[in-house]
Amino acid sequence: MSVVLRPTVTPPLAAAPMLAALRSHTVAGLERHDADTGTHVRSVRGRYGPTVVAIRPGSEHVSVRIDADRRDLPEVEQTVRRWLDLDADPAVIDAALGADPYLAPMVAARPGLRVLGTTDWFDTAVQTVLGQQVSVAAAATFAGRLVARYGDPGRDGLRCFPLPTGLVGADPHELQAAVGLTGARVRTVLALARAAADGLDPSDPVRFRRDLLGLPGIGPWTVDYLAVRVLGDRDACPVGDLVLRRALGVDTAREVTVRTRRWSPWRAYASFHLWTHAAYDSSAP
Repeated sequence: MSVVLRPTVTPPLAAAPMLAALRSHTVAGLERHDADTGTHVRSVRGRYGPTVVAIRPGSEHVSVRIDADRRDLPEVEQTVRRWLDLDADPAVIDAALGADPYLAPMVAARPGLRVLGTTDWFDTAVQTVLGQQVSVAAAATFAGRLVARYGDPGRDGLRCFPLPTGLVGADPHELQAAVGLTGARVRTVLALARAAADGLDPSDPVRFRRDLLGLPGIGPWTVDYLAVRVLGDRDACPVGDLVLRRALGVDTAREVTVRTRRWSPWRAYASFHLWTHAAYDSSAP
């Protein structure tokens, strides 16, 4: 079943930065991005089968086409809302961050900037692990190889991201060869898959953070980043992030912590402004 929706959203909506971030992280085989039409297409798992979601954001609305089993439509629509942060109140957020002299030019240039969430927490967690200490492009390449080898067939020529149970039994040497990862990164991916298969769940944020930190190869940066993307913590900030340190002109996570305190409780939005400015969008300011 295919439906086209126009979910409610409080304008403004910074469509160009949203598309720029999605384009930068596009995983071949899992997603397609069309810069000419401003459309991003993604494969999503539904309860009753594979789903394809195509989004086209504008300055005041988002057009969403969902191809899915009709029984999955309500849940997929809510997933899209969380993924694109459509319940945000930009007037409140922009007023708070726009009052800061450092962020003011970025807020003025991109009013209504949203914090991208996730369509599936395990997908985002694995991609975050794959992105440790490498570029965004390299992480997307690794993820594309993972999807090609271990993903399941989806709709419209796309594949679904592997389930935790689909990775748990993977041979470590085969996984390393197929994706091109280091041995340490393979161990982290498999440990994460095992934890997810055994019940690791973001519905309990405190336990989720604690259990993630207990896995090999997962440290504070990964947990803080997933707090933004998966837990929806709008005051979370990955203070160890290299791009944030460079954007702020500091050398340590402690200095980032000090610099970002004044942006509480909207530090996740401040982080996205800095990422957009430094990594996703070459336009000024």
